[in-house]
Amino acid sequence: MNSISIAIERDIPLPAVSFNYPYPDMKIGDSFYIEDVSLQVICNNNYRAGKRLSRKFIARSEGDGVRVWRLT
Repeated sequence: MNSISIAIERDIPLPAVSFNYPYPDMKIGDSFYIEDVSLQVICNNNYRAGKRLSRKFIARSEGDGVRVWRLT
């Protein structure tokens, strides 16, 4: 068995969480609209943002795009 040497590093800062959409700035009842994107892509983003921010978002198709609302 080959042994692999892996260096342990300390004091390396964790990168800040970034969002593609304005989830952190939204208050309950706020919404935003995005054109030319699939509902499934936005729902996936809503799920990840909701988990990271402990909030709930919902999306609905609207015209040629998707609208996202903050629920909680």
